Amino acid sequence: MTTARRRVWRPPWPVDAAATLSAHRRGRYDPAHRVSADGAVWRASHTPDGPGTLRIVVRADLGRVEAAAWGPGADWLLEGLPELLGAADDPEGLRPVHPAVAACLARGRGVRIGRTRRVFEALVPAVLEQKVVCVEAWRAWGRLLRRFGEPAPGAPQMRVPPPPAVWAGIPSWEWHRAGAEAVRARTVVNAARLAARLERDPSERALRSLPGVGAWTAAEIRQRAVGDPDAVSVGDCNLPRLVGWALAGREVDDAGMLRLLEPYAGHRYRVTRLLELSAGRPPRRGPRRSVRDYRSF
Repeated sequence: MTTARRRVWRPPWPVDAAATLSAHRRGRYDPAHRVSADGAVWRASHTPDGPGTLRIVVRADLGRVEAAAWGPGADWLLEGLPELLGAADDPEGLRPVHPAVAACLARGRGVRIGRTRRVFEALVPAVLEQKVVCVEAWRAWGRLLRRFGEPAPGAPQMRVPPPPAVWAGIPSWEWHRAGAEAVRARTVVNAARLAARLERDPSERALRSLPGVGAWTAAEIRQRAVGDPDAVSVGDCNLPRLVGWALAGREVDDAGMLRLLEPYAGHRYRVTRLLELSAGRPPRRGPRRSVRDYRSF
């Protein structure tokens, strides 16, 4: 299908599509997500109806969002446009008790917690990001999509993430060449075999029942797939430092981060997301974590 389907949506709040959707971008060179020179946000996804590509342009001067979509999944993507940009989100209950949160909230009025409604598609990159630096995970994600994803309808330079059956069939040497060791590969392959069940029940309990999926991974999936505004990424290497520095002026561990976030129950992920987008970074101490490369070609 080469003809675009189109939709115009008039949200009742200011929309910052680039910031809202940046949570789904896996690095600057993500084959499934890009922002073009004109400010349009492009996303490729494997929907229940098949592959599709979505292009989103915010026309703030006209108070509307203009979207175009290509491929068998075009109608599904357009139908979910409001939810993707946060129409099902309710940030009104957030009451800042820290000046940093109040400042971030004022700057991020157009940022909402959207949902892709694609659980397995959020699971794969989350698993690849387990216990490694982002650059290493993004490299693996990009290589695997370019190797096993298909050209995105309407944007052939992009790639549609493969469906679960394709992920389940990727041979071990391809995971190795992408830089993903056997543990992470096995987690994705096992989850691919249960993908239909996960799409029906993306609860934290169901996600954590999968071997290799813990609290951090489940939170990362729920943030993106179901738009959970309270899913905190406990176990993240950098998040406690960011939250501690922004809210208390000092570094904290996971327990300290959760104590600082207690006043924001129901909105804890929203607060961390706003801090990631707007707050200053804590000073670095010590060397950066190195990017591993044990691949054989």
